[in-house]
Amino acid sequence: MIIVRVAMDAPQFLAFDLGAESGRAVLGRLEGGRLSVRELHRFANTPMKLLGHIHWNVFALFEEIKTAMQIVSSESRAGLASLGVDTWGVDFGLLAKDGSLLGLPFSYRDPRTQGAMEEYFKLVPPGALYEVTGIQFMPFNTLFQVYSMVRDRSPLLDAASDLLFMPDLFNYLLTGKKASEFTMATTSQMFNPRTRGWALGLFQAMGLSRPILQDVLEPGTVLGTLRPEIASETGLGDVPAVATASHDTAAAVAAVPAVDGSWAYISSGTWSLVGVEEKSPVITPGALSGNFTNEGGLAGTIRFLKNVTGLWLVQQCRNAWGGGASATYEELTRAAAEAPPFRALIDPDDPGFLNPLDMPEAIRSYCRRTGQQLPDSKASFIRSILESLALKYRLVVDEMERVVKRRIKRIHVIGGGSQNRLLCQFTADATGRPVTAGPAEATAVGNILVQAMALGRIRSHDELRGVVRNSFEFRDYGPREDRSWGEAYGRFRNMLGADRARGS
Repeated sequence: MIIVRVAMDAPQFLAFDLGAESGRAVLGRLEGGRLSVRELHRFANTPMKLLGHIHWNVFALFEEIKTAMQIVSSESRAGLASLGVDTWGVDFGLLAKDGSLLGLPFSYRDPRTQGAMEEYFKLVPPGALYEVTGIQFMPFNTLFQVYSMVRDRSPLLDAASDLLFMPDLFNYLLTGKKASEFTMATTSQMFNPRTRGWALGLFQAMGLSRPILQDVLEPGTVLGTLRPEIASETGLGDVPAVATASHDTAAAVAAVPAVDGSWAYISSGTWSLVGVEEKSPVITPGALSGNFTNEGGLAGTIRFLKNVTGLWLVQQCRNAWGGGASATYEELTRAAAEAPPFRALIDPDDPGFLNPLDMPEAIRSYCRRTGQQLPDSKASFIRSILESLALKYRLVVDEMERVVKRRIKRIHVIGGGSQNRLLCQFTADATGRPVTAGPAEATAVGNILVQAMALGRIRSHDELRGVVRNSFEFRDYGPREDRSWGEAYGRFRNMLGADRARGS
């Protein structure tokens, strides 16, 4: 048993929230049932292109983590109660028998998985795979990443002793503890949410029998204190590390400020995760047909959701237009609000948008293929993206209602995208449901408050959500009466159906 001693004054918690575009360190202070947060350090997370592959520079990211820890230790404030790491899903690192890292982890956008999902289906048919895992089929899921290494006879896999998902890898570098946290493990398509254990038969089907997977820990488990050399280098001493809700969406959903069960969430950022919170997995023919996923949440809950490509489309357009030398996101959004509506609609999840060399050209190509007017300005590109995202949200929410057999009365938009007022209003208009936006810092907030649960400072998930409601301001958006959204939705659905018929 790990015994953690924390001073009884207002505790501080350090959250590392690493996304596919950037990372940040956020310090949270919990006092009187209210949480205040402060960003200490922000840094880029730039994928590395090496020898035809896309990798994450885990060493540079770890140096940034240590920099933030040094910032904390240099401040003359109360001691740190704990720290925790959350990241994006599915990606992983491999360790050799001596504990060293076998190369840089691959990015889920790396092309090595091309064809792997379809080839794996020859070993385990899609229906059987979904029945075991309840996970949405996406070509970069961990299972298909591993299978691509088997197929390509990767020497890294031959040398691997342990597989650690990204937050688990950082926890290992911090503490020396090898473990997999529940909310992250469930995203891999290698985990059975009914038995709450690894689906080892899926490994065996591709000829792997070596146990490179780790024991699975519940979110809010204290892993241990920092390695002595990390404690000394950063000046933090024996601070405990917590396996928080380490999948970034799980952390964000934990912080949804909802009261009853008639709500859906959109965790809005590079990706948009559109879902509801369930008590048990929803693995049904309807869920399979809709390609919904069952991922772990806090307190044994299931995040029943669908991944929708999100503000990645906006980010990549801006990069194509010059990145930092281009207009800001806020300026682009203001211009989009004045652009003509519904000129061109796109399916945000079209494969051509996964990682194109030129996102604006990819959008133009989609419009040509679907016989639509091409966007002719930056504002028209952004408006098309935001309108299309809102319409895709409606499609997913409508499908989700049919599968879970209950009415969704409100949508909570959390994460960075909750600050995009135009997208939030479009979401209310498209779905015909009120939208509550915030907190924008939902992932870091969830990370911090799950740490507080681990140390006994918060007693339940309900209490955690009460702290969120007491601590942050929210903005409400009501749906406006506008028939054009209904007409656009019909056009959007017809376009997607025609696209599927063409085999796109």
